[in-house]
Amino acid sequence: MAGTDRTQMPLLGGPRVVLIEPQLSENVGAVARAMLNCGLDQLALVNPREGWPNSKALAMASGATEVLDGAQAFATLEEAVADVTALYATTARPRELTTRVLTPREAAADMRAVQARGEKVGVLFGPERSGMTNEHISMADTVISVPLNPAYSSLNLAQAVLLVAYEWFTAGDETPPDTLSMSGTRLAEKQELIDLFGRLEAELDTGGFFRAPDLRPTVMRNLRSMLQRARLTDQEVRTFHGMISALTRSWQHTQNAKRRRGELED
Repeated sequence: MAGTDRTQMPLLGGPRVVLIEPQLSENVGAVARAMLNCGLDQLALVNPREGWPNSKALAMASGATEVLDGAQAFATLEEAVADVTALYATTARPRELTTRVLTPREAAADMRAVQARGEKVGVLFGPERSGMTNEHISMADTVISVPLNPAYSSLNLAQAVLLVAYEWFTAGDETPPDTLSMSGTRLAEKQELIDLFGRLEAELDTGGFFRAPDLRPTVMRNLRSMLQRARLTDQEVRTFHGMISALTRSWQHTQNAKRRRGELED
């Protein structure tokens, strides 16, 4: 079960996922797995074809046992959502109904706002083969419609649940969108970069790189800008020094630099 870490505190809660007449228990297990991935743990089953509980769902859930253990089976949709105050229905097809329609992303923000007011939220998913009827959808306050390829917008049950659940999770997630994993190193300090640029310029000069002297300032600015965009680490700066030493055979420079840093004894 790659990605499972039972030492971490689970994030649980969120809206109730209601599966209307699920046909295969394996699909219910896959839904449980998708739910737990995104911190949802309330699962309601309306008239499951293969009965409930079912061992085939457990095998497919890949460890999402807390979702299956807490799942409840109901004979009718009305019973499954009796205590819900805000009900959303997922569908890929246009309907002959006048209703509010949201994308999963907008619906997730809406559901979080509703739940923050203390209301109970439910999301309906229809049978695998046929989807929901208009009668099912008419019980919902809002429809969730996924913008996909108009020529092929078919999703299996677990995919549909995961898509909505993921938007719910990310709507409340505070993970920075852009991070830098340092892997035991640190970003290079400006002085380290200045030393690198100075050495690079000197070696390029010695090697005859600047064939048009009047372009030298522009070329060096471009090189510095290029390297600074890379946000080099201290290890990467040392690697660059090593590369320059190898290309220019300036080993003595490297030895002297190590002595100055106290990394090499005389």
